[in-house]
Amino acid sequence: MESSAPSQRTESHYRARTRGGNLILYWVCRGLVEIVLFTYFRLDKIGREHIPRTGAAIIASNHRSFMDPWVIGTMARRPIYYVAKSELFRNPFLAWFLSALGAFPVQRGVGDQDTIRTAHELLARGEIVLIFPEGTRTRPGPLGNPKRGVGRLALESGAPVIPVAIFGTEDVRKGVLLRPRKIRVRAGRALQFPRVEPASPVLAQAVVDRVWPRVSLQWEWLGGTPADQRQAERPELARVA
Repeated sequence: MESSAPSQRTESHYRARTRGGNLILYWVCRGLVEIVLFTYFRLDKIGREHIPRTGAAIIASNHRSFMDPWVIGTMARRPIYYVAKSELFRNPFLAWFLSALGAFPVQRGVGDQDTIRTAHELLARGEIVLIFPEGTRTRPGPLGNPKRGVGRLALESGAPVIPVAIFGTEDVRKGVLLRPRKIRVRAGRALQFPRVEPASPVLAQAVVDRVWPRVSLQWEWLGGTPADQRQAERPELARVA
């Protein structure tokens, strides 16, 4: 199984770049998921008008649960693509299923050039890409520390970044059971940054320092735990605007 994982990851990237997801499977699964989210979890969606109907966009969100991509996906009126940890793609069937739903793998803790390339090609094609800047699930308490990859992607692609927060999913799972907790998701206005290629680490961090407080704002509005200290906006970005 382990030996076949690299080829499965490669196939998932290739599919996202060329064929995209399976639209029939995507909309069927989304319809079923929405029924469960609205009836069992009493889903509350706010700010859906900030998710564009057409054109490239990056959604930057906090990450609390395996359910988060499904919940955020209901905010968009079209399919979204999202990064998922590469360990999920070791199983051939799960790799196919996730790829069909628009997921592509990322190897965490390293600069995964395949993931960066796939995200760039999707944005160039006018798709929506969902990124979790924390890099992994963070629960409970305040938001985790974001990584600067979303800043690099925003600068090099020129795509707007939509800050989104999701609240309530961290308390849903108890063992194999899913508890009927209220889930809320909120999107803010998109942030647009000047296109810079290649983006330096300093500028990428400057973008993150603009985006993450907006995600935190949505999070606290929903009732999330405030961060001890907000990251200050950095001045470097203003010099390239």
